[in-house]
Amino acid sequence: MRIIDTSLPDVKILEPDAFRDARGLFFESYNQRRFEQTLGRRVEFVQDNHSRSSRGVLRGLHYQLAPHAQGKLVRVVVGEAFDVAVDVRRGSPTFGHWTGVRLTAQNMRQLWIPEGYAHGFLALSDQAEVLYKTTDYAYQDLARTIAWNDRELDIAWPLEGEPVLSDKDRHGVALSVAELFD
Repeated sequence: MRIIDTSLPDVKILEPDAFRDARGLFFESYNQRRFEQTLGRRVEFVQDNHSRSSRGVLRGLHYQLAPHAQGKLVRVVVGEAFDVAVDVRRGSPTFGHWTGVRLTAQNMRQLWIPEGYAHGFLALSDQAEVLYKTTDYAYQDLARTIAWNDRELDIAWPLEGEPVLSDKDRHGVALSVAELFD
């Protein structure tokens, strides 16, 4: 496994070693010991989520407040998505900064998004299936959404036209007024 740094020091791209032959391929998609050694900290995942989206569907920017903030390990198993992490920790030197990564079934990359970051993705293929592990359970009363098109963030989504949004995502708030981490 290779670790690739992003513009946000805590957000990492994990690229697995794939073994290919005439039968197909094999790769280890997750190994707790190697993951923790890579991050230099203990991480416990408690929930797996699976999302299927059509081309142009944009989900996010979602996060969950303390004491149940969620770290996420994200990968695409079908198709392609543009995956985004935004630092929403007030006082962080990278507060309000974002990074975006193309995750595809072919490149098998995963994105580690630690607690204190908002997460969103845009489906770039006809169908995109995204799997992600979380470090805490979903608590709807602590779930928050930042507007995907917040001008302060100025995320360069690779959009063709307007995205397809849920009501929740359509009503996301600006980072400047969002309830965040201190």
